[in-house]
Amino acid sequence: MGANASNYSHSCSPRVGGNSQAQQTFIGTSSYSHQGYGCESKLYSLDHGHEKPQDKKKKSSGLATLKKKFIKRRKSSRSADHAKQMRELLSGWDVRDVNALVEEYEGTSALKELSLQASLARPEAKTLQKDMAELYEFKYCTDVDLIFQETCFPVHRAILAARCPFFKTLLSSSPEYGAEIIMDINTAGIDLPMFSALLHYLYTGEFGMEDSRFQNVDILMQLSEEFGTPNSLDVDMRGLLDYMCYYDVVLSFASDSELVEAYGGSQGCLDEELRAHKAIISSRSPFFRHLLQRRIRTGEEITDRTLRTPTRIILDESIIPKKYVRVILNCMYTDLVDLSILHSSPSVGSLSEVQALVAGKPSMTRAEEAMELYHIALFLEFTMLAQGMPCFISFNIWCTA
Repeated sequence: MGANASNYSHSCSPRVGGNSQAQQTFIGTSSYSHQGYGCESKLYSLDHGHEKPQDKKKKSSGLATLKKKFIKRRKSSRSADHAKQMRELLSGWDVRDVNALVEEYEGTSALKELSLQASLARPEAKTLQKDMAELYEFKYCTDVDLIFQETCFPVHRAILAARCPFFKTLLSSSPEYGAEIIMDINTAGIDLPMFSALLHYLYTGEFGMEDSRFQNVDILMQLSEEFGTPNSLDVDMRGLLDYMCYYDVVLSFASDSELVEAYGGSQGCLDEELRAHKAIISSRSPFFRHLLQRRIRTGEEITDRTLRTPTRIILDESIIPKKYVRVILNCMYTDLVDLSILHSSPSVGSLSEVQALVAGKPSMTRAEEAMELYHIALFLEFTMLAQGMPCFISFNIWCTA
């Protein structure tokens, strides 16, 4: 090997200064040709001396085999340790207790598998973005009309004001319900499809169409300067939930006055109202959408529009307890299922809580609350919340087990 490498260096190296030679060292596999000489060989770093490639390969394979043996021994050691700890734990247990523990493990494993299979079997829940896209397409409960190039675009005041500084300023000048606002856009090249795509973007965070003009940086910069740059959809929807700008519906709850007096509470406490937006609750829940559409057909909506008062929806608290409504609204606006809201906020005097206290029943566990909320979500046909609850219930049962 040493002689061959020397001959190779001599034949392929340029001469420098007469008889002196500059020797080159190649590392790795190469195919090299110089001055008509075809040289193709496997050359390795001379730092390894005269070690042959075969010897190095044998050494590396030997190290790999030794490493595998160590890993195998380590795995068997871990297994032995777990078995030893389990034997020490169960050494003083009665046979019935051991059987109960085994059944608990088997039940937990079956529950996890059942939850996984159920998640795979059920259809995908609609996200906030998808529901907002349908809201823009089908125009549920619109309250203002934008006129652009003699074409009417029914939209929702609260959503546009929350998403776009331009529309927030524009809509504040026409606060009346059903106002018609003529659009005057300075950005050049905006036609009807592009304006519709712009509105679609404000509703969903996506343009909803393939148009090369949206790849044009100059046009995007002009739109940004005129309309402002919106935040992400989830950030703006969270702000809409927190501040409730342009809310147009209030949720009230029917309560039993006799139970209130028995508990020593006040009627005003139980009749607390929660604000919301028709656009959001109608897009997320077919129950609320059908309810609001029925009000329009019966003429009740005309009265609210004339008086400029928000629509009042009275819920039966025996079916939808008030304490869950904040969780429901939070999920409608954010797609997040957060049961900590039940316990982080002060009590709102739910009728179900009053009934439990009067009857002397203990407070509900987290799993029981999640199960009740799951049935409410099915009643409201709110799939995002309904599909989020089984995972929460399984997690709580698994942690308890």
